[in-house]
Amino acid sequence: MPKGAKGKGGKNRRRGKNDSDEKRELIFKEDGQEYAQVLRMLGNGRLEAQCIDGVKRLCHIRGKMRKKVWVNTGDIILLGLREYQDEKADVILKYLADEARSLKAYGELPDSVRINDTDMLDEDGGKDDDYFDFGDEGDVDVEDI
Repeated sequence: MPKGAKGKGGKNRRRGKNDSDEKRELIFKEDGQEYAQVLRMLGNGRLEAQCIDGVKRLCHIRGKMRKKVWVNTGDIILLGLREYQDEKADVILKYLADEARSLKAYGELPDSVRINDTDMLDEDGGKDDDYFDFGDEGDVDVEDI
């Protein structure tokens, strides 16, 4: 026997519609908040971010944002700082790439921040990369080893 529908709807009702066609207003930081760039994702709604003030913080993505907004490494985010835990923060908002560019143009973000780069470890642009050359430089015999 088929069971009756107990819920009030499917996945669309829970997730909401994708009605983000209109431009949203640019949100600037207030006191108790800081801009940051995501260094790495840690799982379970947590991430590590490098804040603009120079502190590396462990961040928690808040509940409403956790499943609706996709946060990647390299993204510019707005953090809510915790009063008594300076090394921890909460993710309030993720900025889109064009919003982050306009924050940079307003002078809110320093010029050293790279907006649409996901490779955070490569600060020098790949100029001085160390490559190993496995050529036939010196013939090594097996007896020498």
